[in-house]
Amino acid sequence: MFKNVIVRKPSKNMVDGITSAPELGKPDFELALKQHENYINALKSCGVKVTKLDVNDRYPDSCFVEDVAVLNRKCAIITNPGAESRKGEEKEIIDEIKKFYPEDKIEYIKAPGTLEGGDVMMVGDHFYVGLSDRTNQDGIDQFIKILDKYKLTGSAVEMKEFLHLKTGVAYLENNNLLVSGEFIEHPDFKDFNRIIIDDDEQYASNSIWVNEKVIVPEGYEKAKKSIEDAGYEVIVVDTSEYRKLDGGLSCLSLRF
Repeated sequence: MFKNVIVRKPSKNMVDGITSAPELGKPDFELALKQHENYINALKSCGVKVTKLDVNDRYPDSCFVEDVAVLNRKCAIITNPGAESRKGEEKEIIDEIKKFYPEDKIEYIKAPGTLEGGDVMMVGDHFYVGLSDRTNQDGIDQFIKILDKYKLTGSAVEMKEFLHLKTGVAYLENNNLLVSGEFIEHPDFKDFNRIIIDDDEQYASNSIWVNEKVIVPEGYEKAKKSIEDAGYEVIVVDTSEYRKLDGGLSCLSLRF
């Protein structure tokens, strides 16, 4: 169960954030702010305490706090983002992490290793890590070595299609896994109860489990029904403006 969530309010220059889908257009900043507040309210309804960090104008993608740290019950791991425009962003979260973890339980991924939290999926005490354009083998090796120190385990996941691991897969606890695209038949996930998300609703693969409820992006009715049919209470949140920046529900928070 999660007790805490950290989010960061979007800055006006989010409209200049990284995107692989310019055809979706620039985000509407005012609408993005409303969507962020609705997202926070959805999280609060799951029984967590939400810490809202101030705007960080230096980094257009800074609202996507998931990428700069990996938090678990034993330690906090500060990442080293693979995207050039996000280098240094991870340092901006450290003071906040120190409010929740003692310094001797805060670890760091160091260059030339890169790792982004969007590539890390926690399944109990095991962590699947996507080998992506943003997370390299050195970063994964460092990450697994840190996990081993805390008697946790990790494994690399080969991937080709998605930006981040969690762009295409989401763990909903109870051995249930949302899967889409290349992960539907991926050997690493064969032992899970796989809930398949169709290609036309692939964005909904990035849903998040928060204390027995699942937050799902608005507009993906087949995915919503599949998750409800698996026995979950679903909360729907519109993240249309974040989708324009390759961002989804998990990207916008650190849950621990």
